[in-house]
Parts: sequence; structure tokens; C-alpha cells
Amino acid sequence: MPTQSVFITGAAAGIGRSTAVKFARSGYLVGAYDIDETGLASLSKEVTSAGGRIVAGVLDVTDPQQWEKRLKEFDAESDGRLDVLINNAGILVAGPFEDMPLEVHKRQIDINFNGVVYGTLAAFPYLKSTRGAQVVNLCSASAIYGQPELVTYGATKFAVRGVTEALDLEWRKYDISVKAMWPLFVQTAMTKDVSTGTTDTLGIKLTADDVSQAIFDATRPATGLRRKQLLQKVHFPVGLQSKALSLGSRFSPAWLTREVNRRLSHT
Repeated sequence: MPTQSVFITGAAAGIGRSTAVKFARSGYLVGAYDIDETGLASLSKEVTSAGGRIVAGVLDVTDPQQWEKRLKEFDAESDGRLDVLINNAGILVAGPFEDMPLEVHKRQIDINFNGVVYGTLAAFPYLKSTRGAQVVNLCSASAIYGQPELVTYGATKFAVRGVTEALDLEWRKYDISVKAMWPLFVQTAMTKDVSTGTTDTLGIKLTADDVSQAIFDATRPATGLRRKQLLQKVHFPVGLQSKALSLGSRFSPAWLTREVNRRLSHT
């Protein structure tokens, strides 16, 4: 069987880096892309020193032309395979909505949402030509219900949720599945200085390795009973807190979901 390949954005640190290492150790050719050249260089060294294969390059996910270029380069190295695209790149800025400059709101939309649209669209020809290809989008438990002090960030994740659900249906005819990972807050540089009512209540408990393992597990082939259970699964909550919030929102009346989120955020 040809070597499987994975293309990961935001791969220089945090969840992206952990995911790159995880897939490399499992025999994948890893495409690692980020704007952090120093982080990519150290990641490449870590992967190759452990006997893995990696192709690394600078990619600003808000630039459609860079997406086209990097995917074409990766395709040349992967023998025409793109088994998994992982849209991981993202930023989070917390604080009162009205206090954030417009540019901060725009930046979150451009990276967290537009980057997913640009990349997934550019990757379509490569995904289509690979049997059983998958797209994994990093969503967030913030997309379960709008979070005070994370207004625009949460809105981008709601949008990613919508893209995921729609494309999973639309692209089924091409044998492409589209999935969303739903971690709560994760111990990475992105949340280092974040302090909101919700983080104060729930803490920041997940690690990058917790999420990368969940991503890897979500992309595994399903067989037997597990295949039957996961056949229609699109959303993958990560961690007990996210699973509890997701389950609660599914079965609770709207007013109760709102009240729970109000109390969690101290608003």
C-alpha cells in the first residue's frame, strides 16, 4: 500500500505540532505548514531524527495563492496522495467584544474561517483523487453556544461547524469525509494569557497531545460495530468537559443551555 499522507496547518507548535509528530510516528508522510519558520525547522529535525518523513513549508492560510503553491509542492512529494487535510491553524483573542479593534476581529475571521475555506477548496482536487480522503477541521466547544468574551472566535467556530456538516454531505459522492474536532480550552500558547469567566470556571485541562490523539483516532478506519456506530459521525468532542457540554446541549431545552453558559461565563 502506498504511504499515506497528511497535510497539517499551524504545525509549528501546539496541537498542530503534536499531531504532526503523531502521524509521522504512525508512518505517514507529513506535510507541516505554518508561518513560524523556526518552529517548522525544529519540528522537521524532530521527525527526521526519529525516522519519519516530513515536508515543511511556510503557509499563510489567509493567502489562497500560497495554498495552491504548497499543495502542489506536497503533491509532488506524496505521489499524488492526500489522505488527510487537517485545518488546524487558528488564533484566539479574548476580551469584551466592544474593546477589540476591528482588525483583531477581522484577523480571527480571516485565519479561523477563511483559511479553512481557502484551504479546503484548494485541496479538493487532491482529496478527490485519493480514495477515502478525509478533512479534519479544528472546531471548538465554543461553537456549542456563543461564549461571552470569545464572541468572534466562537462565531468563526460556528462557521467551521457549518462548513464541516455541509461538505460532509456534499462530498460524500466523492468518497471524502469531513469531520470536526471539539476540544474545550487546551494548554497551548494560544490560551496562555486567556482569562475569561468560562476559563476561570472550567480551567484549561486538555493538552495538545490529548487533542492530537483524538484527531488520529477520528481518522482511523472503522470496522464492525465501530463502523456502524461511526458511520454518520461528524463531530468529535475531545475530553470529558466537552463531551458533557455537547451532550447537554443536545438534549437540554434552549433556555437551560443558555442559563448553563451564562453561569459558566459569570455574566
